[in-house]
Amino acid sequence: MLTARQAEKSRIEANKLAKRLRREVGQAIADFNMIEAGDKVMVCLSGGKDSFALLDILLHLKAHAPIAFDIVAVNLDQKQPGFPAHVLPDYLTALGVPFHIENEDTYSIVKSLIPEGKTTCSLCSRLRRGVLYRVAGELGATKIALGHHRDDIVNTMFLNLFFGSKMKAMPAKLVSDDGRNVVIRPLAYCKETDLEAWAKVRDFPIIPCNLCGSQPNLQRQQVKEMLRDWDKRFPGRVENLFRGMSKIVPSHMLDRNLYDFANLKADGVARDDGDKAFDPIDLAAPGSMFPVTQQISRQDD
Repeated sequence: MLTARQAEKSRIEANKLAKRLRREVGQAIADFNMIEAGDKVMVCLSGGKDSFALLDILLHLKAHAPIAFDIVAVNLDQKQPGFPAHVLPDYLTALGVPFHIENEDTYSIVKSLIPEGKTTCSLCSRLRRGVLYRVAGELGATKIALGHHRDDIVNTMFLNLFFGSKMKAMPAKLVSDDGRNVVIRPLAYCKETDLEAWAKVRDFPIIPCNLCGSQPNLQRQQVKEMLRDWDKRFPGRVENLFRGMSKIVPSHMLDRNLYDFANLKADGVARDDGDKAFDPIDLAAPGSMFPVTQQISRQDD
């Protein structure tokens, strides 16, 4: 039983967390022009903490935004054994949110094609995404909102580096491969630990993924544990990695498709992308995603 003082402290912390998450989502939406007046946003609700938080925060922003847009929640029931099909309809009905449940047995397809012991994430994701693209068209949705957060984006970058030899992550906004849908990730600036805390505050009826969530030795899980260890031992490292993804300098990489190294010549003209002994370092203010630039001077011995 919480004392009155403990309860008040919890209330204050929850209020700070709510403000931070809503500010970060609002900033991401503004930075990438994710939602425009008249949009119908299809929020993909899996039953996990991230998609619950996404819907919750977007509903709050919808009520306070200076523009009008609509929200429809969509869940894909993949017919996993033991999936509690009543949980999401009951939750969404109680909220008064328009929703659609799409029934598609992708579970059987995945299990029939993937050998026992192999990871199912890739195929499951492709099948699920294809169904959701189709449903978006049927519902007249202009944007598809997914619940990937900051840590998902950084994890994906390292997965592609380690296992695909590509500098590639998850964009906050993109057009689907069929050219028909705009996919947005409004939680792009949000930390997973904050979303975990918010799920407890809001007491979301979390549904575990029995198809892939319990698989051992997932590469994504290994990378996630690596980054969490880094963040624990070196606070701010993951945040700097994430911020660095928005400050790409093609002239200082090795991609000849992005920068014309072959025709590069000294012309005596000073260049912003020229080689320097060191760069200014952007340091984030405590508790902030946004940089405060500090010039670091180098002293010669």
